[in-house]
Amino acid sequence: MTLAYDELCRRTRERDRSLREKVMTLDAASALVPDGAMVGIGGSTLSRTPLAMIWALIRAGRRDLVCARSISSSEGELLFASGASRHLITSWFSLGIVWGVSRIMRAYTETGRARFEEWSHLAIGLRFRAGAMGVPFLPMRSMLGSDVVAQLPDARTIDCPFTGEKLALVPALNPDVALIHVQRCDAYGNAQIDGLPFMDVDLALAANRVILTTERIVSNDQIRRRPDQTKVPFFAVDAVVEVPFGCAPHECYGVYEPLFDHLDRYAAALKPDAAQGIRDYLECYFYQPKSWIDYLDRIGLAELLDAARRGQSIYDD
Repeated sequence: MTLAYDELCRRTRERDRSLREKVMTLDAASALVPDGAMVGIGGSTLSRTPLAMIWALIRAGRRDLVCARSISSSEGELLFASGASRHLITSWFSLGIVWGVSRIMRAYTETGRARFEEWSHLAIGLRFRAGAMGVPFLPMRSMLGSDVVAQLPDARTIDCPFTGEKLALVPALNPDVALIHVQRCDAYGNAQIDGLPFMDVDLALAANRVILTTERIVSNDQIRRRPDQTKVPFFAVDAVVEVPFGCAPHECYGVYEPLFDHLDRYAAALKPDAAQGIRDYLECYFYQPKSWIDYLDRIGLAELLDAARRGQSIYDD
């Protein structure tokens, strides 16, 4: 949503930005996300998707979430099929190139059960950037070469007051809550990201609340030894949840790669009957497990260890 600058300032002033421990459980963190909230999702496609937090929100029965992400994958399908969201703002929506167009996305959008609001890749990034900057919009050129602007009621075009050339304007995105997964952070929320940061830094600064899930919580001393790797500062964070394999079956750079066999089986199950396939998947992996560890147990130790071996091979000499 686009907020007036004075409203953004008011929300900022009201936030507790003190240096304090913010560690909590998945269930406690999910309670910070109310029905109807706008939720920004960190990572991109299969990379650093905060799936553990999405898992917790779906299990908690959240409804009417408006979700925004730079590029969406299977998490969008699960949000639609579970009823947690009926509106996804993104620039691309599919499990992945090798699996083809999302059958769930097509089924839900073509029947009017959900809305896929499609912006360009750059436009989504600039919308989060505008939200982080505290400005109501940013200008761009790229969408002018297509009919995307015409399909989006929230996009505008103007004649530049300096050059006279036509520009597209994209409104700021200021999510109520951002969900971001990182390789490591301390108990205060100082988060370090290895590999591509995607839109996560802007997302963290644009959102009113930030929930961090992390592969591991480390000491503040360790964070201070590599300050250049700290991308999200503690004062932007409201909750920290330690969740090993918190992106599975997606990847977390340098820790584990995607679980391709699992994703192949997921895609195959949706091929004959997408609606029944994803209902069965949600029942097996989201509703039946007693805990996140139980969820990982259902995925299987062999697949997790193989993904970790492949992911950590980038550090081999």
